[in-house]
Amino acid sequence: MPTISVGRDLLFKALGRSFTDEEFDELCFEYGIELDDVTTEKAILRKEKHISEEAQEDEEIIYKIEIPANRYDLLCLEGLARGLRIFKCAEQVPQFCVSKISAASMIKMEVKAETAMLRPFVVCAVLRGVTFNQARYNSFIDLQDKLHQNLCRRRTLVAIGTHDLDMLQGPFSYEALPPSEISFIPLKETQQFTAEGLMEKYKADMKLKKFLHILEGSPVHPVIFDSKRRVLSWPPIINGAHSAITLDTKNVFIECTATDLTKAKIVLNTMVTMFSEYCKNKFEVEPVEVVAANGVSTVYPDLSSRSMEVPLSYISGSLGVALKAKQVVQILNRMQLLATESSSQEGPDPVIHVKVPPTRSDILHPCDVMEDVGIGYGYNNIKQTTPKCVTQGKLLPLNDFSDSVRVEVAMAGFTEVLTWILGSHEENFDLVKRKSDVAVTVGNPRTSEFEVVRTSLLPGLLKTLGHNKDHPRPVKLFEVSDVVILDPSKDVGAKNERRLAALYCNANSGFEVIHGLVDRVMQVVGIKTVPTGDDSGYFIQPSEEPEFFPGRQASIICKGSRIGTFGIVHPQVLQNFLIPDPCSIMEINIEALL
Repeated sequence: MPTISVGRDLLFKALGRSFTDEEFDELCFEYGIELDDVTTEKAILRKEKHISEEAQEDEEIIYKIEIPANRYDLLCLEGLARGLRIFKCAEQVPQFCVSKISAASMIKMEVKAETAMLRPFVVCAVLRGVTFNQARYNSFIDLQDKLHQNLCRRRTLVAIGTHDLDMLQGPFSYEALPPSEISFIPLKETQQFTAEGLMEKYKADMKLKKFLHILEGSPVHPVIFDSKRRVLSWPPIINGAHSAITLDTKNVFIECTATDLTKAKIVLNTMVTMFSEYCKNKFEVEPVEVVAANGVSTVYPDLSSRSMEVPLSYISGSLGVALKAKQVVQILNRMQLLATESSSQEGPDPVIHVKVPPTRSDILHPCDVMEDVGIGYGYNNIKQTTPKCVTQGKLLPLNDFSDSVRVEVAMAGFTEVLTWILGSHEENFDLVKRKSDVAVTVGNPRTSEFEVVRTSLLPGLLKTLGHNKDHPRPVKLFEVSDVVILDPSKDVGAKNERRLAALYCNANSGFEVIHGLVDRVMQVVGIKTVPTGDDSGYFIQPSEEPEFFPGRQASIICKGSRIGTFGIVHPQVLQNFLIPDPCSIMEINIEALL
């Protein structure tokens, strides 16, 4: 979940009252967020630099608060304080509106066809008469960074540009040009660069180099101009210095270029609804007309509320609490959802009519409304009950059988281990002297230790023993887990196979111990020993597996099929895993025993 850092004093001032740390922690819990840490800005820096110094009395207290990943409206001080005020009934849900201006006076953004090659969408809005101070400015910039990191997927889906409108002149144009033809002074620079030159320059920039891959290799780059061909931004990398936001900025032009139009609308709505409270006309946003390359005109932002109808029985039934319609309406209003009880509904089941404001893009389904009711009601107030199930679940036969096998092998004195299902190609094949058969391979492994899906449990047991060779003897290990075998007949080209593997290590090989375990498993399963060639039970016959000592190994044949092997491990294999003592191992496909 994303974490935001807000100044305690600024937050309490916005809330209109003070809290102790314990009181605020409880308030966060009630609202469905979490107070993660109470620290100071200097303490954070000291921690990053590993400096141990005591905090000073004049250091500003910082609250680090964990926010649900889908609550973009809580990613800044303004949204968080507003949400908590409404939750505590100290404020009503604000009514956002779009300024009513004539089409002739509306700012326009013209989109060129070439932008479809990279970022085809752009949405815009204007905040008029904004009053910034240092704290508001910092929050404004920080919200953009937070949105870029999560909802915008590090600017790959959406890139936000904010500009001082008084330094520009509309109409604006969104174009895509060769990087050598884009020339401007970027933020925090004093000289002019081409986009081509900036691509090279920012390869050494710790912050911006991680976004260069979005444009790398493209014959054209997106760029936004005003009517005098001054560059507003070179999305998704950086804005131009000419229109940079300052504390003196009064009119803010916001543009969001995107590959996903839905995400762009959410980002734009989040930005304007959070900071329109600082406008001269509070919660009022000036629209911008975006004219697409095909001539279709759309006005942004859309701050209308979405309507939903949710049956009361769905909410009460899902939460397991008998709630009245009036009570649900009150809770939802505290959670910033404008709710009323539908008067047109006939029948015993009332319907809650919900108007979802533009700040709550996370409300997509009645279950989201139900979740907000649960948070507002208080999960601690919901009594734990056992649901009345029409059907009763049970273990799958294979899992039930696997548990029974585990119990029997454990009763024989073996200790269960659980090893990685991913391993290196070398461990899975070369170290156990097996041919490099084809296995399911990880396409882009982070490390060579996890590059293939295991085809046998033996390497995992041997590796475990190799890391515990100083353990008192005898060592008796087993594992019941899946391996993955290639199978062209399956739709995914592979299948899981449940196996049992057991290892015995002592001063002597213990071949008879492993042989006895095989017999015990077969006895418990109810498969009898039969003469060689008889398909009514199981028998063993000599095998020639490379991982075992020649002449000291056998295949397990059950009802006409080979289901496993056991034997004394080959000395070369023991040496490969740095095991000093002799071992015996068995491996059986237990699915064949069902």
